[in-house]
Amino acid sequence: MFYLFKKIFKTNNLLCISMIILGLSFNPKSLSSINKKRISNALIANESRSFITKAIEKSGPAVVTIDTQRLIKSKKLSQNSKILIDPYFDRFFGLTIPYESQERIEQGQGSGVIIDNGIVLTNAHVVNRSEKLIVGLQDGRKFSGKVLGQDLLTDLAVIKLQGKGPWPKASLGNSDEIKVGDWAIAVGNPYGLENTVTLGIISNLNRNVSQLGIYDKKIDLIQTDAAINPGNSGGPLLNSKGEVIGINTLIRSGPGAGLSFAIPINKVKTIANQLLVNGKVIHPMIGVSLINETSLDTNNIRVKVGYVVPKSPAAKSGVLVNDIILKVEKSYIYKSSDVVDAINRNGVNKFAKILIERNKRLININVKPIDIRDLTKNK
Repeated sequence: MFYLFKKIFKTNNLLCISMIILGLSFNPKSLSSINKKRISNALIANESRSFITKAIEKSGPAVVTIDTQRLIKSKKLSQNSKILIDPYFDRFFGLTIPYESQERIEQGQGSGVIIDNGIVLTNAHVVNRSEKLIVGLQDGRKFSGKVLGQDLLTDLAVIKLQGKGPWPKASLGNSDEIKVGDWAIAVGNPYGLENTVTLGIISNLNRNVSQLGIYDKKIDLIQTDAAINPGNSGGPLLNSKGEVIGINTLIRSGPGAGLSFAIPINKVKTIANQLLVNGKVIHPMIGVSLINETSLDTNNIRVKVGYVVPKSPAAKSGVLVNDIILKVEKSYIYKSSDVVDAINRNGVNKFAKILIERNKRLININVKPIDIRDLTKNK
């Protein structure tokens, strides 16, 4: 009897506990709290994605694919010739070897972005020496493109679409306002895959790529860890608002990770305007290479002349190797890019006053910059 009572008590007790648990589970306040938490988490997740989505919706339609065709000419030893000679003999011994001209079509691809009424920005290396350009829009339309101007030193080119709009247009931002750590969204069409998007941050604002052994770019670049894949060249780098803050230009691979670079949009605007007006860009030069050197006495960076091009304006004005440049016109010099910027502002065929330090003496030198094309002619 006692055993039966004990069993019934345990059963009822278990039932009671179960009812309490069920009662807690169906408590309206508890249910409301769980739902609120789920909704909050969903909103947070949506918010974390929304700025990327909105950025792409704003400027993504203006990102284009650029298909190029180049005519490549090469030499081939004539089949009728019985002379089997190393071609280098031609150069060293002056032998005339019969060649046949061989032509082939080389196809390439890159990205670009429409910034105005049918005006497309891209990299110069994307369109350089191209015989034919086909520009594809996100909506499926394709148009022929005409290169209005290109500048290899800054790796920028301007294309005009041959056809009737309307055209989508990207919103241009202000690269002077961006900070290290800001979001960076790289957009392009690698391998023809439309609007491929990668996300990262701004790693550096004024990267002198000569530090990486790249000497053919006359401009400081934005560095980002947003992946720029082959085919992304010429596409836009966006900020969190969907504004274009740079034009993707190159990738530098390294151990563990790659480095990506973009041309600041404020520089792009200046260069693109010159290309549209003149079809070329004037690059004032005095003919020196510069070194950022840290002084052990003051622990400050000094800009030292590392090399002077013979017959250049700098050489003719008396600038010497190891001179320290302190000031150009009214601009004090803290790094080598300050010298480049000051000479650019001065322009060509107009004297610039340069204050240098030589053997602990201060010397003023007047130098008249010339265009870099004229500098190479004077060599």
